[in-house]
Amino acid sequence: MLNPQLKLNTKLFSQDVELEPIRKGFGQGLLEAGEKDKNVVALCADLKDSTYVNMFAEKFPERFVEVGVAEQNLVTVASGMSAMGKIPFCGSYAIFSPGRNWEQIRTTIAYNDRKVVIAGSHTGVSVGPDGGSHQALEDIALMRVMPNMDVVSPCDAIEAKKATLALAKTKGPAYIRLVREKTPVITTEETPFEIGKAQVFWMPDVGLAQVGIIATGGLVYRALLAAKELEAEGIKTKVMNLCSIKPIDENAILKLAKETKSLVTVEEHQIAGGMGSAVAEVVARNFPVPIEFIGVKDKFGQSGTPDELIEHYGIGKDSIKEVVKKVLARK
Repeated sequence: MLNPQLKLNTKLFSQDVELEPIRKGFGQGLLEAGEKDKNVVALCADLKDSTYVNMFAEKFPERFVEVGVAEQNLVTVASGMSAMGKIPFCGSYAIFSPGRNWEQIRTTIAYNDRKVVIAGSHTGVSVGPDGGSHQALEDIALMRVMPNMDVVSPCDAIEAKKATLALAKTKGPAYIRLVREKTPVITTEETPFEIGKAQVFWMPDVGLAQVGIIATGGLVYRALLAAKELEAEGIKTKVMNLCSIKPIDENAILKLAKETKSLVTVEEHQIAGGMGSAVAEVVARNFPVPIEFIGVKDKFGQSGTPDELIEHYGIGKDSIKEVVKKVLARK
């Protein structure tokens, strides 16, 4: 069942569940952050409509900088603005930022611990027809390895808005990961949110869970669908939404590992270096359990519809169910 304490969307499993792009929640959060704090500024590399930075730009044109197709310049200018007391948000596609400008982010932002938020949109294979050249599958690994850098991956538009508002108030640099496609709205305005905290969205009606599923970003919804179907088959699971990949909620992960004695991680990213790797680091140090990883297996993306690609790369609902049964067999 859905965790009643979190006040999640009661229409989640119905046909008329609301659909919103996660990146739109970022745009709404950025606009609200700008309304609350005049030091918030926005920069973009010729993609303000696609990243929803246009919402901020239209209301605060004097606090918006369009740098053009120059992603290295995008973050370097933002670092300078941060040094002068501003709170810059940089919007682009993740394949370009942090993909193209990683060294500039490292040297001018993270190394100097500058308050800059990098928003990487159009992540994962669900970018679809844009193809492998534009499908960022390595960005979590790139950013979580960087000292001083927070990394968040919201599960829906509402959580993206909350995460953006929260990141406007943190002290150090951060990366927020956004997907392009409309996804079901899982949370509500009443659902609690905090950087550094994970939440269990699904739990058994009665008894203890046999497997813990830890998911992030746009695949949280598919993990919940899998959990619901597994429950009907007699397999009890808990589904944890791990929005905050860094800082990571070690206590919540270890509590889940100790209860279930087995874990499955789910992400729209390369398995190597991603969220699952971060989870594995936590349990390996503290409480080793059997763990399976759902993600892209050392391959580039390709063109196709989002649903086709998610199934092709084995990161959809049925694959989650299959891997849950696999890890159960290892216990």
